[in-house]
This record gives sequence, C-alpha cells and structure tokens, in this order.
Amino acid sequence: MVRVLLKESVVFAWQSLTASKLRSFLSLLGITIGIFAIILVFTIVDSLENSIKGSLQSLGTNVVFIQKWPWSFGPDYPWWKYINRPTPQYEELELLKKQVTTTEALAYRMGARRSIKYKTNSIANAIVAGVSHEYYKINKFEIVNGRYFTQVEADNGYHVVILGHTLTENLFPNENPIGKHIKIAGFKATVIGTLKKEGESMLGASVDKQAYIPFNFARYLMDTKSENADPLIAAKAKPYISNQEMADEIIGIMRNIRRLKPKADDNFSLNETSLLSKNFDDLFGIIGLAGWIIGGFSILVGGFGIANIMFVSVKERTSLIGIQKSLGAKNYFILFQFLSESILLSSIGGGIGLLLTYLISLFGKSLIGMDVQLSAANVILGSSISVLIGIISGFVPAYSASQLDPVEAIRSN
Repeated sequence: MVRVLLKESVVFAWQSLTASKLRSFLSLLGITIGIFAIILVFTIVDSLENSIKGSLQSLGTNVVFIQKWPWSFGPDYPWWKYINRPTPQYEELELLKKQVTTTEALAYRMGARRSIKYKTNSIANAIVAGVSHEYYKINKFEIVNGRYFTQVEADNGYHVVILGHTLTENLFPNENPIGKHIKIAGFKATVIGTLKKEGESMLGASVDKQAYIPFNFARYLMDTKSENADPLIAAKAKPYISNQEMADEIIGIMRNIRRLKPKADDNFSLNETSLLSKNFDDLFGIIGLAGWIIGGFSILVGGFGIANIMFVSVKERTSLIGIQKSLGAKNYFILFQFLSESILLSSIGGGIGLLLTYLISLFGKSLIGMDVQLSAANVILGSSISVLIGIISGFVPAYSASQLDPVEAIRSN
C-alpha cells in the first residue's frame, strides 16, 4: 500500500513538473543557488581546515616553540614590549639541554633567503634554513634520496645541504643530485639528501622550497643575531609528558638563563599549534555563519517560490482533486501527492546545487590553488536541507488540497 502510494505520488508530481517546465525551472532556481552557496562555502571551509590542520600536524602537536613574538597577542599587552625582547640564541639551546628533563628533543632553527646555484641553473631568494642536529626529530620531513647530516657534521658546520623537492627539480632536472656541489650565497656545499614532495603549506613556505644546512654552517650565511632570520628553539615533549608540563619547566629554565627577576615579565614567548587551531576554529565558525546567512536568503526566496507554485498547482488541479476524492482517494493520498511534488522540486534544485559544487571541486586546484573536496557529510547536509525545504514549503498547499470538498472541487471547473 505504501509502495503504491509513493509510486503514484511521484508519478503525479513528475507529470506536473514536466507539464510546466519554465515555471518549475524558475521555482527550483532559488533552491539551487541557496544549496550551492551553503555547500560551496562549507566545502571550501572544510578543505581549508583540513589543509591547515595537516600543516599544523607537520609542526607537531606535542611541540613548543620558544620565540620572541607570540602567535596571538593579548588585548592588554603593549606591542612595544615585544620589540625590546631578545631573540632566542643557539647558546640558550645548549644551556636548555643541560637542565631540561621533560623534552625528547630540542632543536634550533633560523632561516634567510639566499641564492642557490648549480652550473647554469640558479634559484634566487631560496629559503635556506640553518638547523641543529635534532631538528629532524621535531619536523618530520621524509628523505627520499641520500641521508640526514650527522652529529659531527652538525657540530663542525660541514658544508652539506638537504634540498626540498622543488629546489631539487629546478637545480637537477636530469641528474642525481647526491654528491653534487652547489653554491649557496657563494659558499660551496655538497648535496647529501633530498626530501619527499610535501605540497603547498597553508602556514608559510613549503618544505619543498627549502634547503636545510647545519646551523654552524649557516653562521657564515646569515646574521644569527638578526630578528629577520626568525630564530626559534623547538622543544618536543617526551611520551606521556603534556605540553603544559614541559612548558612550565622551560619557562623556569629560560627565566634563569636570561636572569630575569622574580617580578619581571617573561621576555620570550612559548607558542604551540593549539593556539593557531583555536584562532582558525573561530575564523571558520564566522565563515560558516556567513555561508548560512548568504545561502539562507536564497533558500528562503526559493522556499517561497516553491510554496507559490504549489498553491498555483493546487488551484489548477482543483477539479482533478475532486474527481480523485469522489473515486475514493483519501486525504492523506492527496496530501502526499502534492507534498511529493514539492519535495521532488526542491530536491532537484538541491541536486543541481550539489552538482555545481562538485564540478567546482574538480577544478579547485586550478581555480584557487587548493585541493577542494566535496565530503559525504556536506552532500548529506545539502540533500537534507533540500528535502526539509520541500516539506516546509509544500505542506500548507498540500494540506489545503487534502481538505477540499470533492463536490465543490469538481464544480470549481
């Protein structure tokens, strides 16, 4: 019985929609635009969020960065106090290693843009990062060819370099780079490793575009005291040690290293990925709300359009409704018949909106330079909204049709 009712209702609905193609098209246009706007915003937000979270994970969830500047500013902290802070120094890393007990690894990093040359190939303003030996334990980049530099090479500042994927492709398009000699800002260096392709990063320059050299080699290429080198000390917590526990210990040691008085403010910042995650979550929440507002107005207009069309449809088919009722059609059959038409119309509009979103996701990389993926959750959300709007918009017209008196309905013609 339910199957027959459903089949007949859908058939009636489809015949009604195809009989007035232009009217049906104009009705579903608002729903199409609304679903498209909402799901496209959510799809882009989800893709951005996944990309940023992937970049944050590459930094490490159990890593604390000791830096001059914080990643988020407090509302009541004057900016000029940050300017007067000293930058983290390599010597502070050595002192930290002697005293800290909660870290699994400690590493120093600084960077600058320098030219890199190999024969006739050259790259201007490449990012050269000077790192201490344990940096590989914190930043999990993957070496696909060659090796990482040894402790001896790091301590003695050997002129060795590990190249990111993009630098490798540009400098050595048809050669194996391992063992080859390149020049970094005029200094000769031997390539000992190349990194796996990472792809674009949402948090700055990708590993693909960076060259890693021992810090004691980097001393010759850049000013270790300069803030422009963005020096930092990265600390990775031991297993089962929380970031907060590690941070508390580091704060005490750093204050002692810098000989700060008990009442003096810290002249360094401890940054971690959770700070960025919270800021991005707030941002994505605002963008998502904007998507609901923009798409909501379109859906509202589309919903009124569907309701209007359904009232017209009921009026046009009043005599048919009377005939159906006189032949024994129940009120719920008439109700379901018109409600099915409304749901079908709204679902078609929502389906077109989802299809447009999917087509954009296919070309997302070329359009906005980012992988865009239409998730199953967003497809379900868009479909659910479409059905819900169809039910809300069509219920009143469908209910009014179901309550018509059969005699009066037949006479209306």
